[in-house]
Amino acid sequence: MKKLPIPIWFRFAAAVGMSLAPCYGALNLPPVLQGIGIEQRLNSALPLDTEFRDETGASVPLRKYFGARPVLLAPVYYRCPMLCSQILSGVVAGLRPLSLQPGRDFDVVVFSFNPDETAADAAAKRDFYTRRYSRRAGTAGWHFLTGSQASIDAVTKAIGFHYRRDPQSGMFIHASGVMIVTPEGRLARYLYGVEYQPKDLKLALMEASHNRIGTRVDQVLLFCYHYDPSTGKYTLVVLNLLKGVASLTVIGGALALMLLWRGERKS
Repeated sequence: MKKLPIPIWFRFAAAVGMSLAPCYGALNLPPVLQGIGIEQRLNSALPLDTEFRDETGASVPLRKYFGARPVLLAPVYYRCPMLCSQILSGVVAGLRPLSLQPGRDFDVVVFSFNPDETAADAAAKRDFYTRRYSRRAGTAGWHFLTGSQASIDAVTKAIGFHYRRDPQSGMFIHASGVMIVTPEGRLARYLYGVEYQPKDLKLALMEASHNRIGTRVDQVLLFCYHYDPSTGKYTLVVLNLLKGVASLTVIGGALALMLLWRGERKS
């Protein structure tokens, strides 16, 4: 019997689902989707000496984009018909409301895991998404890279990004997510899916910068929110604390009533 290709929409839904799952291996997926996902490797170092090509075709080490600012790292491929465009659109939508700016407070480094793509592909995507971000800001802080299979393998292995090329369609089966990396090149946070909340992006970038960016009010927010690695999001610790205090208040009230009732019986 002839094997039917997996529809694009199914791959898209499955990839997003795997990105949001705490353990992608636990999902009941078709064999072609097994082993696809993002494995967190927090605090692991990126191979910064790995060579890529920038939008002009020049050979550059990954180290060029590190040292001064935190980095939002996005693994995609530029000819992707659906999911990668959603990822990059989600990054743009999440960054647009922030007071933090690419090129000043952080950098965006997008790299293609398709070794067949060219600097022209990278340049076209950079122009498109930087215009969507802001027509006045220009391309400062936005870097779109291509590389050899060896370079791609070195980085995808370091970040725990597992993907596969479909031999029937030539497209790549992959999960969706971005990583926030410290200026020293260590993985600090993973954000999953195709939509990234401005709050999550801001807090992750601030933490990765070692609190060197953001206002004093922003710094206070870091005490209120807690990063949950299983979801790749920040949760409000204050609400949980208030819930705990409320529970203790109820328990304390019940104990006080019990003691009063016992005292009345003795009287």
